[in-house]
Amino acid sequence: MPPPGRPPIGLHLTRTARVLSRAFENELAAAGGSEPVWLILLSLKAQQLGNQRKLAEAIGIKGATLTHHLNAMEADGLVTRRRESTNRRVHRVELTDAGQALFQRLRGVAVDFDRRLRAGLSEEDVATLAALLDRLRGNVA
Repeated sequence: MPPPGRPPIGLHLTRTARVLSRAFENELAAAGGSEPVWLILLSLKAQQLGNQRKLAEAIGIKGATLTHHLNAMEADGLVTRRRESTNRRVHRVELTDAGQALFQRLRGVAVDFDRRLRAGLSEEDVATLAALLDRLRGNVA
C-alpha cells in the first residue's frame, strides 16, 4: 500500500498520463493536427514506412483505424496512396508537400512540448524517469 494520502502508483501515473496527453493533443490541434496524424506523419518521415500494414504496426493501431485516418489525411491533401504494381493488395503511402509542411509544424510543437516537460529536470533525472517507466511497463507486460 502507498503511504497515507498518496495515491497508488498506477493511479498517479494514469492521471499524469491523461493530463499530459490532453495538453499535447490540445497543442497539436492548435497547430492543425492531432495525435494520430502526428504519429502517422512521424512514422512516414522517420521510418519511410510506405506500406499501410507496416505503418499500422509501427503506430500500434488496427488497419481499419489507420485507413480511417489516411482517408481523412488524403482528403486534406496530406498524403497520397497508390497500389503497388507487384502486389495490388499493398498500398504505398507518401507525404505530399502539404503533409511535409504539417509535419514540420507539428514537429515544432512536439519539440516545444518536450522542452516544457523537461524543465527543471537534469539529463540524469530524464534517464531515471525513462528507466522507471520502462520497468513499470515491464512489470505489467
